[in-house]
Amino acid sequence: MTQRLRTKHTRTGAVIVGLLSFLMATPYAYPEAYIGGQIGTTLAGNKLTGVELTDFSPPGTMSDRELAQSALLGVKAGYYFPRARWFGIETEFYQTNPHIKQQNTRITIPPGAILQGLPPSPGGTAEGILSGDYFRVRTWVPINFMFRYHKTRLQPYIGFGPAIFMAHIKTTATGFEGTRDTTSIGFNAKAGLEYFITRHLSAFGEWKHNRTSFKFDPTDNGGFGFNANYNPHFIAFGLNYHF
Repeated sequence: MTQRLRTKHTRTGAVIVGLLSFLMATPYAYPEAYIGGQIGTTLAGNKLTGVELTDFSPPGTMSDRELAQSALLGVKAGYYFPRARWFGIETEFYQTNPHIKQQNTRITIPPGAILQGLPPSPGGTAEGILSGDYFRVRTWVPINFMFRYHKTRLQPYIGFGPAIFMAHIKTTATGFEGTRDTTSIGFNAKAGLEYFITRHLSAFGEWKHNRTSFKFDPTDNGGFGFNANYNPHFIAFGLNYHF
């Protein structure tokens, strides 16, 4: 019985070692340019923070606006340099719809604030349920600077770079209905794992983080003006084709 157990353990160990050896095998001379597709989701807990109501002078403030989870869809393309295979560049584009939830909201107006030529406000704070709004963000990262461990099939990597954020919002709160668009520049960061299934096909999973500030000006078709910080987190998965 003891001998059989030892033999079974030896075989199990050999299988594990063999599997690890396959996963960590060196992808010698794999192609360095790639294109890929990605799907994912925004994570729970994302918010618009530091909200300022710019229709008022001086601005009023609003409590943080919690965002709904949303699917992420996008594409990417990149290139790792043959003479420094650990370093590369990547561009990517993705879209999410993290709608602003209906939620309890606190609005504070400073004393003396003026709204659209009306007499100065006495100021104060109001709190209640505010309806949700449609919110879409399209993100283009012109260049991510990518760093990876390239000597195995399973390759951890990190990347970061400037990003352009194109946001659209449709406000539904009674008296403030309207649509607005804005574009801002910010920062994108990511970390992930990529596994080479074949010489030309790899699968990846990654965490992303964006940082930017949006400025929504009031428009003739309605809606109130506000500024807010947008700092979401995402998880994405996808496939890359290398050539």
